[in-house]
Amino acid sequence: MASPEKNHRNGLIAAAFAIAALTPIAGIAAPAASEPDHCFYVTQWQGWKSPAPDVIYLGVNLHDVYRVDLSVGSPMLSEPWVHLVSIVNGPDTVCSAIDLDLKVSDDHGFIEPLIAKKLTKLTPDEIAAIPKKFRPN
Repeated sequence: MASPEKNHRNGLIAAAFAIAALTPIAGIAAPAASEPDHCFYVTQWQGWKSPAPDVIYLGVNLHDVYRVDLSVGSPMLSEPWVHLVSIVNGPDTVCSAIDLDLKVSDDHGFIEPLIAKKLTKLTPDEIAAIPKKFRPN
C-alpha cells in the first residue's frame, strides 16, 4: 500500500498534467483571435468567373473576391451559357470550402456537382493580378 505522501504527490502530478492539457498554448491561440473574419453571407455573393476547370472566383459585395479551388472541376465552367448553382443547407454564411454546395448547370437541364476543397479571400493585390476577363466584379 502506498504512503499518503506518495498518493498526494501522484495526485498533484496528475493534476498538473490535466491543467497543462486544458490550458491553451499562447502561440496557437493568439493567431485565431487576431485573424480577420473572412465569412460572407450567400446573399452578398454577386457574380462568378472561372479561369480554369478547377478554379472559381466569387465576387462578394462590391470589392471582395474569393477563390474557390475545386477537387474535381468541370470543363463546363468555361462555357458562357452555364449557371453556378449554390445550395444552402443550413446557415447562410460561407466561411470555408465545406460551407459551399455548388453545382454547374447548362440551359438544357444538365447539372454537374462541384466539390470545393479550398476557399481563399484574395487581397487587393491578388485581385488586381487576375486578368480583367476573369474578375467577377
